[in-house]
Amino acid sequence: MTSVGKAESPQAAEKTSGADITIQCLVNHGVTTVFAYPGGASIPLHQALTRFRDKIRVILPRHEQGCGFGAQGYARATGRIGVCMATSGPGATNLVTTIADAKLDSVPIIAITGQVGTSVIGTDAFQETPIVEVCRSVTKHHYLVTDVKDITRVIREAFYVANTGRKGPVLIDLPKDIQLAQTVPDYDAAMDLPGYRVEHLRARPEEIAEVAAAIRRSKRPVIYAGGGIVSGDASEELTALAHKLQIPVTTTLTGLGGFPGDDPLALDMLGMHGTVYANYAVDEADLVLALGVRFDDRVTGKVREFAKRGTIVHVDIDASEINKIKPVDIAVVSDLKYALGELVKTAEPPGDLGAWHKQIAAWKKADPLDYDHDSEHILPQQAIQTLWELTKDRDAIISTGVGQHQMWAAQFYRFRRPRRWLSSAGLGTMGFGLPAAMGAKAAHPDKLVVDIDGDGSMLMNIQEMATCHCEKLPVKVLLLNNMHLGMVVQWEDRFNAGNRAHTYLGPIDDPEAIGEGNGIGPDRRYPDFVAIAKGFSWKGRRVWRKAELADAIREMIDSPDAYLLDVQVPYQEHVLPMIPSGMSVTDLIRV
Repeated sequence: MTSVGKAESPQAAEKTSGADITIQCLVNHGVTTVFAYPGGASIPLHQALTRFRDKIRVILPRHEQGCGFGAQGYARATGRIGVCMATSGPGATNLVTTIADAKLDSVPIIAITGQVGTSVIGTDAFQETPIVEVCRSVTKHHYLVTDVKDITRVIREAFYVANTGRKGPVLIDLPKDIQLAQTVPDYDAAMDLPGYRVEHLRARPEEIAEVAAAIRRSKRPVIYAGGGIVSGDASEELTALAHKLQIPVTTTLTGLGGFPGDDPLALDMLGMHGTVYANYAVDEADLVLALGVRFDDRVTGKVREFAKRGTIVHVDIDASEINKIKPVDIAVVSDLKYALGELVKTAEPPGDLGAWHKQIAAWKKADPLDYDHDSEHILPQQAIQTLWELTKDRDAIISTGVGQHQMWAAQFYRFRRPRRWLSSAGLGTMGFGLPAAMGAKAAHPDKLVVDIDGDGSMLMNIQEMATCHCEKLPVKVLLLNNMHLGMVVQWEDRFNAGNRAHTYLGPIDDPEAIGEGNGIGPDRRYPDFVAIAKGFSWKGRRVWRKAELADAIREMIDSPDAYLLDVQVPYQEHVLPMIPSGMSVTDLIRV
């Protein structure tokens, strides 16, 4: 899929409807899959899609969030632009969360919404919402098209903006009368984007030299790599740089897979639920190479205490992120792939790093990621580690919902390559996992795609099980079912004296699950996820005995069908280590 360039189809010689022009533009930009839910204001677009069915696959989710997160899963797993479509009013507003999610995680998607006719915009017409105004602060760019002649230019600009610089979502709002209006389209219409210039964002030689000098002087360097490594396709350059310089690497939640998780230099994730050794290394470092990061609060904690002992180098393509949260010593606004490629060529290793590597090895030995192997129950960490052991050689794609299971997946599934980890990080949207897995499977039908989910998140978009069946997208769901909103329960336990405030998801007359017991076993069947799975023509199985776990996971991953494995786990388990919100590494909780 291309983001810019001239149209690949010949110029039309006769008038064409705005709807057909829109779809032809998508084809011209290499789009082969659209996640779309129809409604009154988008009927012309869907009618046009039927005329292009040999070129574009339309996946019909069961909710507009399925459209947006499906497009995100497609984009995150491929690096190409995902496209979603909805009708006006409630259809468009149901996309808002997915658009905001894409904005915070820098995911390139195009969201096309139908709109009421231009003659009634602003009159509170049936199913009218001013979606451009609603989305103004959560899009990278947005358009309300009021002239059919503008469609070709607008779509070209949208693809260009979404996929250049810091990537992100672009909204195109198309009134119904513009979809129906006819014109002779100019598919080579020039873009008109005054002030948007990204071609020059390449580190200057003197900037590369300054960073290289800082590296050469360092004795305790650390690379802190974020989602920009993945979205900037800079994983190979990062790996080459780390190996050449022998600098250990820690990643953010969105950076997982940007550096091989099983590499000897890997420090795993840092931040609130990052490893002890990653957090200690950044705290003790005399040089922090911050690459494609935004110093998110879940990473920094108390900002003034974060990496306060070292020189900070920040390389990012988005100038607005430089010094926004954490003042840095050396700032480089650049395409990451280019900047790291130049550093690989010119940077020389620091002096003897033996003492630094020895210290890190001691931290790793003292505080590894672990769990209670003697527990009588299946623990979530064990389930994820078992999944990793059984799939690590299958190049699987893993998505998650949001909550404890998400953090455990980040800790215990070791990602070796980019674009195998799909998770809502910045917005933290429950319900992300299943539709994102659906989008990834549509993009990679031959890959194993597993959604590691929690029961709370799964219920948010469970209707997409129907989409997976009808669209022949056999994703797998490893459901870590504790009948609670686990992460909120953890905060209740840690900071609210264990007072339960509406975090139990089972029947209110079930004291076994509400109280000190776990409610684990054959009688815990609310909701009966296996029955729900079978109702959507999925395969399903419930497991609660440790001895049966590996066999159940093998059955799930080997099944040719969509499959839900309901793994019953105790709700008392906490994600550790943990740095409380707004605190520093000195406040780290281990137990």
